[in-house]
Amino acid sequence: QVQLVESGGGLVQAGGSLRISCATSRRSFVNYVMGWFRQAPGKEREFVASIDRSGGGTYYVDSLKGRFTISRDYAKNTMYLQMNSLKPEDTAVYYCAAAIDHGYYSITYYSSASRYSYWGQGTQVTVSS
Repeated sequence: QVQLVESGGGLVQAGGSLRISCATSRRSFVNYVMGWFRQAPGKEREFVASIDRSGGGTYYVDSLKGRFTISRDYAKNTMYLQMNSLKPEDTAVYYCAAAIDHGYYSITYYSSASRYSYWGQGTQVTVSS
């Protein structure tokens, strides 16, 4: 069983920055591709970014490139999402997820929620105007 625990969400003004975290066990962290998704009120869950097991391969939804950065820290078994220049439309519940690494798919394969077997409980990010 893989447990994912998000933290760091909150209220921030438009133009501000926020970093959210996703912590898990060591065994889970090194064996899974990790991703961030978000779901705004009344909308479907959407892909934000994914990162491979090495941390060297990342993939972002086009609309967020340049503002959001995904990373993972092996010393802390934690994945991060650094969000800059936040906009009110970034308001959503942000979820981290873990997917089995099949070893032969590119990181873009993991842009679909269906690839992920484990999900965190979500952390609320609210951007005020």
